[in-house]
Amino acid sequence: MDIAYIPSPSRGVLEIGPVPLRAYAFCIILGVVVAVWLGSKRWVARGGGKHTVGDIAVWAVPFGLVGGRLYHVITDHQLYFGEGKNPWNAFKIWEGGLGIWGAIALGAVGAWIGARRRGVPLPAYADAIAPGIALAQALGRWGNWFNQELYGRETTLPWGLEIKRTLPTGETVTGIYHPTFLYESLWCVGVAALVIWADRRFSLGHGRAFALYVAAYTVGRFWVEWLRIDDAHMILGLRLNDWVAIAVFLGAVAYFVVVGRTRPGREDPASIDPKAPDSAAATAAAESADAAEGPGTASGGKGGGPADRLAERLDKLDRLGKDAKNPA
Repeated sequence: MDIAYIPSPSRGVLEIGPVPLRAYAFCIILGVVVAVWLGSKRWVARGGGKHTVGDIAVWAVPFGLVGGRLYHVITDHQLYFGEGKNPWNAFKIWEGGLGIWGAIALGAVGAWIGARRRGVPLPAYADAIAPGIALAQALGRWGNWFNQELYGRETTLPWGLEIKRTLPTGETVTGIYHPTFLYESLWCVGVAALVIWADRRFSLGHGRAFALYVAAYTVGRFWVEWLRIDDAHMILGLRLNDWVAIAVFLGAVAYFVVVGRTRPGREDPASIDPKAPDSAAATAAAESADAAEGPGTASGGKGGGPADRLAERLDKLDRLGKDAKNPA
């Protein structure tokens, strides 16, 4: 009996008139949209303004794309530099090649710049956006499916990935391989669910939700790297990305534990987004101003402050004086 393996797309580009829509780029864009949407919902729930996540993403996303590409080009420089190679191919980001470690590192720099401009604490922002980043990675991995790249070892499992492609060298690759893009995509969805659950259950704050996302992701990435067969730098029997995953995992766990002991709980909702007009901070400031002016003055309610009460008494005395001079 024939086994229905997972087929690979015959091409990764859809021609819309003169404009080519590349599936890899579409998956990344869709991931960014989902990350900003979910991050905004979580940020507003924490007391922030509804436009803050998008405003900071304007800085974080370009930095992240540049960082991801730089990491890939540096760690796989043999693909772009040397005899017979074209260095300009390093700029063809639509053909695939983004390193998540560089994307998160440089993306964090962009987020830090945007957060400082908005007066927002970066750890709080990172907590809000963390599960969205995991979902963005889950969607982005499908770009590898369209490009028929980063698959794993050969397999006979019923969910094996059928590959039929011609490499730039002219070599043809055919066979059934582990769909590592699918494994990592499903893992990232699970990481997003874990972070959302743990955040609600334990009220994670001060960057701990983000640290949990990082630690959980690196566990899955280590396992996926073990299955992959694409060329990679090897150090003491492990792929370079495995060593990076181990180091990042240890750093994330240490941060989670230390911050959990020194700064448990979450940030004050009224302090995380002071410049946003629709944030908890703005509401608290308005309520404080109303209280300082006295009940009823700023909000138009009944009562009034000391000046209003004095004016009412003077008006009453004036009416009484007029009544005394003109008795009925």
